[in-house]
Amino acid sequence: MNHQQDQLATLHEIRNIMDRSSRFISLSGLSGVAAGVSALLGAATVKWYLVTHNIDYSQTLGRSLTREAVVFLVAVAALVFILALCLATYFTARNARKNSHRVWDSKTERMLINLFIPLAAGGFFCAILIYHNLLYLVAPVMLIFYGCALLNASKYTLSDIRYLGLCEIALGLLASYFVAYGFVAWTIGFGALHIVYGALVYFKYER
Repeated sequence: MNHQQDQLATLHEIRNIMDRSSRFISLSGLSGVAAGVSALLGAATVKWYLVTHNIDYSQTLGRSLTREAVVFLVAVAALVFILALCLATYFTARNARKNSHRVWDSKTERMLINLFIPLAAGGFFCAILIYHNLLYLVAPVMLIFYGCALLNASKYTLSDIRYLGLCEIALGLLASYFVAYGFVAWTIGFGALHIVYGALVYFKYER
């Protein structure tokens, strides 16, 4: 019996070693928390702008926004993305150094390529929606393509990210039907879900 248990333990350890060799496992849970906080700050900024300009998103659905308002919203979204990316890079690099892992290697490259291809496609699609003044679909599309990007990248990093991707896709599909709640869905998807996911990953792998 003990011999069988030793064999199972050995097989489990071999599997873990193989998994570490093929996946980027230095992704920090604090990256998710930081991304969520960045999104909440962005959402608060947008909410402030809408209130000060007497814009009710649930009623206009973005159809009557001025060019100035559209530029402001796009700028906030871009700044949130840049801030979240910078913070994710910092926390992930710190976690890699802490565990004596390389920050950049073939695993990192595969993960980023599979992440950014759907993100780039989603970004171009959102630009097309804005060009055609279909602004009420931008938030759902961002959630759906982001969820697809996470699913695509999950093959090369922590498998837990797959569940975040599925939640983002589900939320995006709901928001594409209940379009009046697109802004709320965006805030939940990029804000709250990131914080919950990041905290769970941090306490599971880094504590």
